[in-house]
Amino acid sequence: MDYEIVGLVLALLLWAAAWAVLAERRRRLQEELGRLPPGPQPWPVVGNLFQLVGAASAPHQSFAKLAKKHGPVMTLHLGSMTTVVISSSAAARVMFKNQDVVLAGRKIYESMKSEIGNDGSLITAQYGPRWRTLRRLCIAEFFSAAPLDAMRGVRAKCVDQMVQYMRDAAATGLGIDVGKFFFLMAFNLIGNLIFSKDLLDPESERGSKFFYHAGKATEFAGKPNVADFLPMLKWVDPQGIRRRTQFHVKRGFDIAGEFLKERMKEMEKGSFVEKKRRDYLDVLLEYQGDGVEEHTAFSSTTINIIVFEMFTAGTDTTTSTLEWAMAELLHNPHTLHKVQAELRTVIRPGKILEEDNLEHLPYLKAVIKETLRLHPPLPFLVPHMAMDSCKLLGFHIPQETQILVNVWAIGRDPKTWKDPLEFRPERFLDPDTADYKGHHFEFIPFGSGRRICPAVPLASRLLPLTLGSVLHAFDWVLADGLKPAEMDMRERMGITLRKALPVKAIPVPCV
Repeated sequence: MDYEIVGLVLALLLWAAAWAVLAERRRRLQEELGRLPPGPQPWPVVGNLFQLVGAASAPHQSFAKLAKKHGPVMTLHLGSMTTVVISSSAAARVMFKNQDVVLAGRKIYESMKSEIGNDGSLITAQYGPRWRTLRRLCIAEFFSAAPLDAMRGVRAKCVDQMVQYMRDAAATGLGIDVGKFFFLMAFNLIGNLIFSKDLLDPESERGSKFFYHAGKATEFAGKPNVADFLPMLKWVDPQGIRRRTQFHVKRGFDIAGEFLKERMKEMEKGSFVEKKRRDYLDVLLEYQGDGVEEHTAFSSTTINIIVFEMFTAGTDTTTSTLEWAMAELLHNPHTLHKVQAELRTVIRPGKILEEDNLEHLPYLKAVIKETLRLHPPLPFLVPHMAMDSCKLLGFHIPQETQILVNVWAIGRDPKTWKDPLEFRPERFLDPDTADYKGHHFEFIPFGSGRRICPAVPLASRLLPLTLGSVLHAFDWVLADGLKPAEMDMRERMGITLRKALPVKAIPVPCV
C-alpha cells in the first residue's frame, strides 16, 4: 500500500510538471492564434474543478452563475479538458449557424469507452459519412411522417396499457411512483418499434433484465468521473465508473444479441414475412450500403449498439419530461385544472384521447413546451467537440475543445423570458412564441443543427398523448397528505435532468 501511495504522489508531481510546461506552450500558442473566451482563473493541474466540486448547486446551475460574471461564451478548464460553455440564445445562434460543422464532433467520456466501440451510435459517433448514413436511415425508417403515421396504433396501445396499469394501481387507493409508469410505457414502446413486442411484462424475464441493465448503465454513465478530467487516472478508473458502466452495457448487449439471433433465425425460415409490419430490427438487418461511404451491411455489434442506444436515450428523456410535467402541474393546481378542463371539453365522455385530438389541445401542448423550457432533459445537450480550431464570436476555439450549450440557462434567461422561473404555459399560446424544432435559439431543448435529436417528431406526438391520457383518465391527488406548496422541486443530475424525489400521487379514476 505504501508503494502505491508513493507511486501516486510521484505521478501527481510529474503530472503537475507536465501541466506547467503544457500551460506555457498553450499560453504562447493562444497569443499567436487569439485568446480563448473569458472565464475564471484556473488552478494548476485541476483547473476549475474545485470551483465546481465545492459548489452547492448542480453543474448547469453553477455554470449559469459563472456566465453572469464571465459572459455567455465562457472558458472553463476542467482538469486537462478545455471546455467552452454557451449560455445565451445569441451565442447559440452563432454557434449553430456559423460553426455547426466544425463543432459537430463528440466528446467521448471514459464511461463510454470499451472494446465494443461506438461505430453504430447516433449519439457518440464522430460526425462523418457513416454517421450521416445511420442518421438518414434512422429518420427515414423511424422518425419521418410515413413511419410515424404507421406506428400510431403501437403508440396508442402502449399508452392505453400504461393507463390500465395505473387504473389497476388506483384500486389500492395508495400513491404511485408516476415516473415508473412513464418509464415502463416508453420502454415497451421502444421494444415494439424495434422488436415488435413488449419487453416488460410478467412473462418476460429477459425484458426485465434488459430494463435493469439499461437503467444501471445510464445511471453510472451520468456520474461525474474524475478520470475524464485527469487523464493520468483513466487507467486506474478510481471511481469504478467505466468498469461498472461497461459491465451493464455488456449484459444489455448480450440480451439484445439474443433477440437479434432469434430474428435472424426467423428470417432464414421465412416466418418474418408473416408480420404485419417491418420493425426497425428488420430495417437494420436488411440494409445494404454502397461499401464506400456507407456500410455494406451492419454487423451484429453495430446493431446491438443502435438498439441499446435507442432504449437508453428514448426512455430516460421521455420519463424525465413527463415526470417534470406532472410535478409542475401538481405544484400548480390551477394549471392542472385548466389543462384537464380543456381535455374534457374536447374529448367526449367515454372516449379516450387520440393523436388526431392533439391539434385541438393547444394548452396541453403548451404545458409540454413550458416543461421543456424549465426542465430540458439534457441541460447541456450532448457535449459537442471542436473537430478543428475555429473562431466563435471573435474568440479562438482550439481543436478538441468540449462545447457545452447550457440550454437550461438559455430557457431561464430573463432577457428572453418574462418571469422565467414561473411555470406559465400561457406564454406558448401565442403562435409567434418559439418552438423546439431547432430554429428558435432561445428554446432548443433538443438541440439544433446537424446533431439535433432525430426523435423530435416522435416526441412531439408521444409527450402530449401520454400526458393528456393520464390527465384525462384520472384526477390526481398528492400522496401522504402533501400540499402542492410543500412539494420538493429540486433536481437530480444524471444522464438526464430528473427530479430529486420521485413524484408520488394518487390517481382517482374519472367516472
